[in-house]
Amino acid sequence: MKRTVLWIVLPILLIVAVMVAFLASDPLRSLTGAVPPIEELTVERTLLDENGIALRVRAGGSEPMKIAQVQVDGAYWAFMQTPSGALERMETAWIRIPYPWVEGETHHLTLLTPSGITFDHTIEVAVATPTPDAGTLRTFGMVGLFVGVVPVTLGMLFYPALRAGGTRAFQFALALTTGLLAYLLVDTLDEALALAGEAAPGFQGEISVWLVTALTFAVLMGVSRRQGKTLAGVSLATAIALGIGLHNLGEGLAIGSAFATGSVALGSFLVLGFTLHNLTEGIGIVAPMLKQRPPLWVFAALAALAGLPAVIGIWVGSYAFSPYWAAMAFAVGTGAILQVIIEVGALLVRSARGAGQPWFSGVALSGVGAGAMAMYTTALLVQV
Repeated sequence: MKRTVLWIVLPILLIVAVMVAFLASDPLRSLTGAVPPIEELTVERTLLDENGIALRVRAGGSEPMKIAQVQVDGAYWAFMQTPSGALERMETAWIRIPYPWVEGETHHLTLLTPSGITFDHTIEVAVATPTPDAGTLRTFGMVGLFVGVVPVTLGMLFYPALRAGGTRAFQFALALTTGLLAYLLVDTLDEALALAGEAAPGFQGEISVWLVTALTFAVLMGVSRRQGKTLAGVSLATAIALGIGLHNLGEGLAIGSAFATGSVALGSFLVLGFTLHNLTEGIGIVAPMLKQRPPLWVFAALAALAGLPAVIGIWVGSYAFSPYWAAMAFAVGTGAILQVIIEVGALLVRSARGAGQPWFSGVALSGVGAGAMAMYTTALLVQV
């Protein structure tokens, strides 16, 4: 045992020693001495209040970089940086500019480094950043309930009708669930990659999305199959609600950020659009339970598991939005949804075989198509 540990530790120590020696000697110094350092700067958050504009920026250059000047709408403005001085790679700082921004207007900002490199940032619609008080938390919480819990609960009301339909209705409901989850899978992955592209390059956002998605999928599959059994009934409904809840968490982060930056089409139309878009999620959650009679508290718990993350997402997104962590939330949701698709598909195949029917019957194919089309059609009503 000791010899095995030695042969594991020794190569690791040698690798570390080689890396330290390489960095200390810097054999490439002669090749890079005349090359200017790479400078990268990412604006991660924007705050607007009575004191002006504040930006949280993250440096990503090959060497420490400094912000020398700031332009707002073509004019140079004094600014205060916290912490001051040059920013190391991946270090963050707040840039505060006492600029009299105009509500509803578009403002263009440019940050300049001593080497003359510029980094542009645009505030599309200037609105005061919400402050975390009881009133705004309550308002955002109500929005989260309307776009998360309410539509899921309304979708669950189709449970009695689906249960009365017999085996064909059960198979159609499972296929419908597969279709809507397939749409959510593509939509969630697309959102994750888009947000990863907005994060600082040093985070390797797109690679992180794929890794987190794969890891989440592997962990959930391992947990669900730890006893050698596939999910069904309430356990599968819980897995579906968890996957949808993670998706709604990321959706809430995006909505909250849009509220904070004024780039969302607020109003009853938006709430109605999300309600219709998420309505089929409730149908998908109850589909695996059509052959059971679970108590009402199970339905309430599943609705909360799928819908309440939207409330949390809106709260967090409104006050502490980060593109990278939002992308990771969507990536976790993607992995969870992929695992659920496999479980629902397995249940659909078992159900079809038990009824002596092929799993790719007209009922199954029409259900998958109807689920995907319903999600796509209602998504056209949502514009964030």
